[in-house]
Amino acid sequence: MQHPHRRRPRTRLLLSTVLAGALAAAGLSTLTATPAEAATARQVEKLDRGVVSVHTDAGNLVSWRWLGTDPNDVSFNVYRAGTKVNSTPVTGSTNYFHSAGPAQADYTVRAIVGGVEQADSVHAIQFRTGYKDVPISPPAGGTTPDGVAYTYEANDASVADLDGDGALDFVLKWQPTNAKDNSQSGYTGNTIIDGIKLDGTRLWRIDLGRNIRSGAHYTQFQVYDYDGDGKAEVAAKTADATVDGTGAVIGSSSADHRNSSGYVLSGPEYLTMFNGQTGKAMGTVDYVPARGTVSSWGDSYGNRVDRFLAGTAYLDGARPSLIMARGYYTRSVIAAWDWRGGAFTRRWTFDTNSSTNTGKGFDGQGSHSLSVGDVDNDGKDEIVYGAMAVDDNGNGLWTTKTGHGDAQHLGDLDPGTSGLEYFKVSESTSQPAELYINPANGAIRWQLAACCDNGRGVAGDIYAGNDGAEVWSASDTNIRDEAGATKGREPSSVNFLSWWDGDTTRELLDGTHIDKYGTSSDTRLLTGASVHSNNGTKATPALSGDLFGDWREEVVWATSDNTALRIYSTPTETTTKITTLLHDTMYRTGIAWQNTAYNQPPHPSFFIGNGMPTAPRPTVYTP
Repeated sequence: MQHPHRRRPRTRLLLSTVLAGALAAAGLSTLTATPAEAATARQVEKLDRGVVSVHTDAGNLVSWRWLGTDPNDVSFNVYRAGTKVNSTPVTGSTNYFHSAGPAQADYTVRAIVGGVEQADSVHAIQFRTGYKDVPISPPAGGTTPDGVAYTYEANDASVADLDGDGALDFVLKWQPTNAKDNSQSGYTGNTIIDGIKLDGTRLWRIDLGRNIRSGAHYTQFQVYDYDGDGKAEVAAKTADATVDGTGAVIGSSSADHRNSSGYVLSGPEYLTMFNGQTGKAMGTVDYVPARGTVSSWGDSYGNRVDRFLAGTAYLDGARPSLIMARGYYTRSVIAAWDWRGGAFTRRWTFDTNSSTNTGKGFDGQGSHSLSVGDVDNDGKDEIVYGAMAVDDNGNGLWTTKTGHGDAQHLGDLDPGTSGLEYFKVSESTSQPAELYINPANGAIRWQLAACCDNGRGVAGDIYAGNDGAEVWSASDTNIRDEAGATKGREPSSVNFLSWWDGDTTRELLDGTHIDKYGTSSDTRLLTGASVHSNNGTKATPALSGDLFGDWREEVVWATSDNTALRIYSTPTETTTKITTLLHDTMYRTGIAWQNTAYNQPPHPSFFIGNGMPTAPRPTVYTP
C-alpha cells in the first residue's frame, strides 16, 4: 500500500471514462484504484517475453518480462521442451528456478490471463556458462595523417528493437584507440556505429567519417522508436563524408575539415536520423546550434565548443522526442526534435544566450551527462542539465547557479517524500562538493562544503539499514541519507549500480565486477571473464540495465579481444514482481542516454529498494 504521505505514482493521473474505454479497446491495462488513476498512455516498445535461462551448478534460473500491457493479475507456467515444469502457476514473481536442468534445456513460458493459458513465448536465451556472447567484428584500423596507427575497441552500446520483431538489438559504437578528450590535440580515427542482432548478425555499419572527431564528448547517439512505427531509429551528429548503412555519403565525400591539431572547427554540421533496420540516412538537417565563432564558447582551440549531450524525452507526455545539446562550461543550447512522417520538426530550442535567459544564471551550469524525468509532476518530461533544468516547453525551469559537475542522479531517492529527488557533485573547488536538490524547483535540501574537484557521485538504495537511497561521492568518506546524515562507511566504488541479486537493494557495479555493499566490507558477486570496461578511469560497461528476463539488470561488457559483447544475467531467484523496467519510460530513456559522455546508470520513476511499496504499473501503449 502507498503510505498517505507518499505521492500517487506519477504514471497515473485522473483518467476519464472515455479514455479508459479507449485504452481497454486497445488492449491496454488500466488500474481499478479509487479514485481511478491513470496517466496519458505513453508509447513504449512492443516487446516479446525476453525469456532467459541462466545455468548454474544447481539448475537453471528461468526469468521473463512482466509487460506493461499485461493484466495486473497475470500468472505464468514454465515449459521445458513443451512439458510444464512448475506445479502451480507462478504468481508472485516472473522467475522460476528449475532444479537440475541442464545448460541446454529449452524453455518457454505461457501467460495465464483470466484463467486461460496463452500461447508459448519466444524460446529462452540460454546463458549456458553464466553469460551470453553476441559476436561482433571490429572495423579495420588505419593511420592518421601524421602517421599514427590505430585499431578499434568496442565502446558504448544501446539497445532497441530495430526490425520490429519484439526482440532487442544492439547498437554499438566502435571507438578508435586514438580517441581524444576535447582538451587533447591530435588526429583521431573515425567513429563507427554498428546495428547488431542477438545472434551476431550485423544489420548495418555507419561510418561517421573524418569530420566527426572521436571521443566521449563528440559522438553521442540515441536509439529509440521516435515515430511510433514499431521499429527504432538511430540519431547522431554527422558531417561531410559520413557514410550511412547503405554506403550513401552525407555531404561532400572528399571534404576534410580537420586542422593541423586534429580538431574540426569549420565545415557543416548535421543531425541525421538513420533507419534502424537498414542504417539508411532518412533525414538530415543542420545541427542546432551551429558552432558559430569558436572562441565564443570559452576558448579558441576547440575544447568547449564541441561538448555535446543527447537524450530522449516525452515532452508532450505521450510520445518521445529527441534531445540534442551543445555546451555546458559557458553557453548551453538544447534543441528538441520530433521525428514524424519521415521528417524532422524542431519543437523548441533553449539557449542560455537568448534574451529570456541572459543574466539569470543558466550559463555554465551543465554536467557531463543529462537526466530526463517528470520533475514537476505535470505528466511531461523535463531535462535536468547539471545545475539547471529545462521545462517540457523549452523554458528554463530553475538554476542553482552551482556550476558544472561530472555526475548526477535523478530518481525517486526518498520514498517518504512526494516526487523525484536529485543528487549531483561539483567540479568547481568554489562550489558545494555535493548537493541534494528538489528537482521540481531547484531548492537545495542540503549541501556539503566546497572542497575540491569532486569527480564522482552515486545515489541508490544499497543499504537496507536506511530508509530510501543512500548517496556518496569521491570526496566523502560516508554514505548519507536524504537529510544528509551519515549512515556508515563509503562503498568500495563510486561508479555504477545494478539490481543483481534477489533483494530490492541495488548492487555496486565498477570496472568488470559487481559487489554487494556491507557495513564492514563489500562482497564480490560477479567478476566478468576476459572482458574490458570502457572510457578510461570511468570504467563503465558497454551497457547495463534491465534488458532481458525480469526486472533485474543485465551488464554487458566487450570481451578483451573485442570479438563479442558478453552479457551477464543474474542467476539468483527473486520473490519480487515488478513490471519490466523497459516499460517505465523514465528508466527506458535512461537506457537511451546512458552512453552520453560520462555514462551514468538509469533510474526508474518510482522507488525500488528495501521496504518498498508495491511497484506501480505503467499506463502505456505499443505501436
